[in-house]
Amino acid sequence: MNSVPDTPSVEKKIRPRFSFSKIARNALTVLILSSIGLFGLSMTSKLPANLGVNSGKLAACPDTPNCVSTQATDPEKKMEPIPFTGPPAETISKIKKTIELNWPRATLVSETDYYLHYEFKSLIFRFIDDVEFFVDDKSSVVQFRSASRVGHSDLGINRKRMNQVVESLKP
Repeated sequence: MNSVPDTPSVEKKIRPRFSFSKIARNALTVLILSSIGLFGLSMTSKLPANLGVNSGKLAACPDTPNCVSTQATDPEKKMEPIPFTGPPAETISKIKKTIELNWPRATLVSETDYYLHYEFKSLIFRFIDDVEFFVDDKSSVVQFRSASRVGHSDLGINRKRMNQVVESLKP
C-alpha cells in the first residue's frame, strides 16, 4: 500500500487589506497636519487696515460669510444696532464691562470717547475676530461690526457673539 506521509496543514491567516490601526494612524496624521495648518493660518493673520469709523461708518463686511454688521446691506450679514439712552461714556462703560465679564480672551485694542475695537481669540487655534463698536450719539444707537480675520466661514460665531452682547446690554 502506498501511503502518503502526513504533511502538517498550513493555515494561512487572511489579513484585511486595511487594518484598523492603519486607518487610525492615517486619521491621526491628517488631524495633526490639519491642526498645524490651522494654527499656522491663525498666526499669519494681520490687523486689517480699514478698521475704525470713517464718516460715521464702520468698515464694510468682506464677501465671505464670516462677518456681521449693523451697517451691512447684505441681509445675511445685517444685524440691528443697539439703542441706548444716557451719555455715550456710560454706554462705552457698559460695553467694556459686558465684554470683560463674558469673554476672557477678548483684548481691548483701541478706545476713544465713541469707539471700541476688541480682538477676540478662539480657544484652540487662536483665530482672531475683530469686533468694533461705534456709539452713534446723533442716532442714539450703537453700531457694531464683528468679522473674522482669516478663513471663509465662522460657523455663525460672530452672529452668536453679537446676539449675546445685544442681550447683555438690554436694560
